[in-house]
Amino acid sequence: MTYCLVYMTAETPEAARTLGRALVEARLAACANVIPGMIPIFWWDGEVQEGSEAVLLAKTRRDLVEDLTAFVQARHGYDCPCIVALPIEAGNPAFLDWIGAETLSGRGGTDPGA
Repeated sequence: MTYCLVYMTAETPEAARTLGRALVEARLAACANVIPGMIPIFWWDGEVQEGSEAVLLAKTRRDLVEDLTAFVQARHGYDCPCIVALPIEAGNPAFLDWIGAETLSGRGGTDPGA
């Protein structure tokens, strides 16, 4: 099984927390971490912008990234939310197995604990 870390941003820590909880409850991610206080600097509407955001990191399986992305896009406050999947090349085998056990088993969406 292939695993990945999905990097996302949200308008506020509360928005990131709500989205992270929804991802875990939907079993699209085994866990989510919210990191408040990020300062983004970016091009938007033809000029450089600066603001305040929270980072949301989700641990999931590679085969769930498409569904996770659609889920986030449908619930996010941004027109173009940052959703980037980074492959997990290696790690604690027990932790990686846990990600697999706590996420949906395949695209059909059955709970592996059922």
